[in-house]
Amino acid sequence: MTQNSRIRQTLVVLLGLTFVPVFAADPAGFLIWPKGVPPGGKGIKFGNHGLSVSHRDKSGIPELHQTQTDIFVIQSGAATLLVGGEISGGKTTEPNEVRGGTIHGGVRKAVSAGDVVHIPAKTPHQFFLEPGRQITYFVVKVDTP
Repeated sequence: MTQNSRIRQTLVVLLGLTFVPVFAADPAGFLIWPKGVPPGGKGIKFGNHGLSVSHRDKSGIPELHQTQTDIFVIQSGAATLLVGGEISGGKTTEPNEVRGGTIHGGVRKAVSAGDVVHIPAKTPHQFFLEPGRQITYFVVKVDTP
């Protein structure tokens, strides 16, 4: 084989490798949310966890997830998060989900853009917003055994 044919062969192989990634499919389960917006504007469930984006412009109601841990990444805005204690008067709204009522004995924590919050399963929590304030946060819900 001549020097020129080796160079041509090498160039063909390199050129072929250059185009392979363009035609490759995304790995199973891989997803990008352009600019943080989920496809269709809704959350997505993956095996043992789900992803969503929440936006609030008013205070929420007490929540308790029996079998899911919440992880919040605060994107913008600010609120007070009441966490811990016990819920009284809450109702089971779907399996393993309690909403409503009142939280007694919790602690109040200020949260704002850039904060990351981890709320274990079975922990009551509720957002409070001052009038005119808003908060947007990325949510990861992780199933717990």
